[in-house]
Amino acid sequence: MMRTAGLMMNDVWADRVLRERGVETYRFEGLSAEIGVLVDTVELRHHGKDVNYRPYLHLSGELRSVTPVEGLPYGISQVTYSAGQGEKVDAFYEFDDQQMVVLASKGYFGNAFVVPQQITGIEWELPTTVDALVLAPSGMESDAPVVFTRVHDIANLEVNLGSSGYDLTDYFADHAMDGVSRAEASVDERSLRARSDAINSLFSEDDFDLVDQAEQGAQRLNPAAQDTPVADGLSESLQAVEAQIGIEAEQFRAELERTEGTPESLYRNRVASTLPHDEEPTVPPRPSQTPVTNPAPEAEPELVHGDDTTGASGLTLDERKREVARRAADLDFGDDGEQSLGA
Repeated sequence: MMRTAGLMMNDVWADRVLRERGVETYRFEGLSAEIGVLVDTVELRHHGKDVNYRPYLHLSGELRSVTPVEGLPYGISQVTYSAGQGEKVDAFYEFDDQQMVVLASKGYFGNAFVVPQQITGIEWELPTTVDALVLAPSGMESDAPVVFTRVHDIANLEVNLGSSGYDLTDYFADHAMDGVSRAEASVDERSLRARSDAINSLFSEDDFDLVDQAEQGAQRLNPAAQDTPVADGLSESLQAVEAQIGIEAEQFRAELERTEGTPESLYRNRVASTLPHDEEPTVPPRPSQTPVTNPAPEAEPELVHGDDTTGASGLTLDERKREVARRAADLDFGDDGEQSLGA
C-alpha cells in the first residue's frame, strides 16, 4: 500500500500525458472513493417554501486526499494534496426527520441556536466518485507513478447521515433551558392565563374608566341634553342654522330701513316716527310680496252755497284748501314717472 502526491485533472500536464504517444497510462472513471476535506466554514441555511424552509448545513473547505475503495495500479492506496494544491469543495449536509426532532428539542427555534465551532478546522471524510489517470514510471528505480484525479460534483456534493456516517446533531449545544426558552415559557404562561379567563379583552380597565369620565364630563357641560331627546325636536345643528337665518333676516330688514327710497325706509322715517310710543309700529309688506291697490279717491270737498262756508267736517272752505295744498306738497313726482314721498 502506498500513498503518493497527486495532481488535479485540470492540470496542464494531464492534457500532455493524454496526447503523448508511447507513454504507458491507466485511466479510470467513476471510481467510488472517499475524499478528505479540511472544512473551514459551516453555515446553517434553509431551503425554499416548497419544502417548508427545511434547514441544512453548507460545508466549505479544501481537498486534501482521495482514497479509492479499490486500490490503483502500483499499489497506490491514497492520493494526497498539499495545502493550497487541492480544489475547493462545497458540500451540503441534509438532516433527516429524526435529526430535525433532535434539533427542535435543543432549541432550534430560539435565537441562541448556532452552528457549533468544533466541526470546523478538521478534516472530514466524505463519500463521492472520482476519475483517475495514472502515469506509469519510466523504469528507473527512483521514478514513481504520477496520479491525476477529478472529483465528481466537487462544488455541489450532497451528503447526509447515511452516506457520511456523521450525525452532526450530536455537536449542537442544548439551548432548551437558555434565556430564550424562559421567555417562551413566560409567553406560554400568559396564553394559559388568557385561556382561563372568560373574556380576554384588548382593552384594560383603565381604558374603560377614561371613557366613563369623558361621558360624565359631557353631561355636566350640557345637563339639558339629558332631558331632551333628539327625536322630539331639531338637532343642535339645525337649531344653529335656524338662528343664523333669523340673524341674517334681521340684518337684511335693518339694511332696508337704512336704504333711502325703500318702503321700509319711508315707513320708518315718515310714518313710524309720528306714531305715539305706546303704539306698536308695523312694517308694511314689500311690493313684491303683496299686490298694491290704489286707495279709493278722496271725496271732493262739498261746496256750499251762500254764506255757509263750513263742510260736514266743520272746516271752512279756505281751511280745507290749505289742508289739500299741504298734503299735495308732501307728494313729489319725479321725471321718470315714479311716485315717492317728498321731503
